[in-house]
Amino acid sequence: MKQYRKDDNAINSLTPEQYRVTQQSGTERPGTGEYLGNHEPGIYVDIVSGEPLFASSEKFESGCGWPSFTKPIDNEYVSELRDTAHGMIRTEVRSTHGDSHLGHVFPDGPQDRGGLRYCINSASLKFIHKDEMEARGYGEYIDQVESDDS
Repeated sequence: MKQYRKDDNAINSLTPEQYRVTQQSGTERPGTGEYLGNHEPGIYVDIVSGEPLFASSEKFESGCGWPSFTKPIDNEYVSELRDTAHGMIRTEVRSTHGDSHLGHVFPDGPQDRGGLRYCINSASLKFIHKDEMEARGYGEYIDQVESDDS
């Protein structure tokens, strides 16, 4: 199994926005994220550690202004923590090994798909297209990605 870790070189190459979001628990402005309108088949990985986080087959249009997913690829790579910042009680989502702030999870997702909405900042993610997954070491997750003609 591939080992994932917080990578100092990756952190040093982050844009200011990516650094603010992943390392300082920031949030990108709604509707501005690079992957909000992405409908290509593939997976989304942690921009810092490369951990596989979400499959395109679990992405849905929630109307919230951020990419939304019904579940992680593997719960091993996503940590959920109680967040009481800003006078709210929420569940923060972080990558397990990279410790990147990803976003939050809410119980208002599609009921027929588990009822959860993982509301994730594009700035925390890197998209790996299905056609590149095998070559980039993510071949074991291809079965979680829909085909190009789905």
